[in-house]
Amino acid sequence: MKDAHHMFDRMPDRDVFSWTTMISGYFQSYRIDEACCMFERMPNQDVVSWTAMISGYEQTKQGEEALKLFVQMQRTGMKPIQPTFTSVMSALASLALLGTGQQVHAHIVKSEFELDVCVNNSVIAMYGKCGSMGDACQAFDKMPERDVVSWNSLIVGFAQHGHGKVVLELIEQFQQKGLEPNDITFLGVLSACSHAGLVNEGWQYFNSMIREYCITPRADHYACMVDLLARAGHLNEALDFIHKMPFKPHAAVWGALLGSCKIHSNVDLGQYAAEQLFELEPQNATSYVVLSNMYALSGRWDDEAKIRTMKKEKMVSKVPGYSWIEIHNRVHTFIAGDILHP
Repeated sequence: MKDAHHMFDRMPDRDVFSWTTMISGYFQSYRIDEACCMFERMPNQDVVSWTAMISGYEQTKQGEEALKLFVQMQRTGMKPIQPTFTSVMSALASLALLGTGQQVHAHIVKSEFELDVCVNNSVIAMYGKCGSMGDACQAFDKMPERDVVSWNSLIVGFAQHGHGKVVLELIEQFQQKGLEPNDITFLGVLSACSHAGLVNEGWQYFNSMIREYCITPRADHYACMVDLLARAGHLNEALDFIHKMPFKPHAAVWGALLGSCKIHSNVDLGQYAAEQLFELEPQNATSYVVLSNMYALSGRWDDEAKIRTMKKEKMVSKVPGYSWIEIHNRVHTFIAGDILHP
């Protein structure tokens, strides 16, 4: 970005495109303050530059800032374009702001993008993330044309909320229409099988993606399979599956095994999984807490004390859990002992 900035400063004439390119570049480099300064310096801000800012905030996980800017843009009288709506919907999905999402969706329905496939895909994904699967299905059904992303958005939404049987029905409809699933499709299906305990179906789709569709499974697909097997109580099979993975298992894989070891009271295997996590994520308190609880439940108090001592020596602190509720289009979060909210 340093060379780009130097070249930009030397340009005799700077059009909107060059300003916007610099803004996008700063966001991609996570130099957010400089992107904001560049935007404020622009002599003429058009809808593309506003969208670049909104998209930049969304991509850098600053959804609230993206929404604030969207509101400001509307107040200028500018009409959103396709990428504006998709970025805003992604921000709303990350914040799980269903009420605001419904309002923006109503705005989309009144716009020229009512039938746009990409915009509607982002609408379905937002509803899915917020758990409003009725709204997601309604948006899906109203689409005159659907692509693989449309189906994936619906499949992943149902999978995230544990509707395994529905996902399997959707994938059958999907294949009957002659569409070809991709890696995201299978990730949603495997996740659904895991939550629903559908071991045989999970194996069937995992093998299908490799043999029939020549899709190489990613780490997340393997993590889903480990979760599926371990949740169903096939702990040794899950461990064997991990050892046969073509690459080093990441933390999510061992975390899935550890969680299921707690459910099925397999302390020895849980200890092994926790030891792998201690190496991969030494500052993640969850593995220490889970193993400590497993030792306590099995009466192994000396081992439980050792884990607590290890956690203390490494200065590992647990991030407090929280709950949230949406009131008047704003998400309020609460932690134990919270006195900030009346």
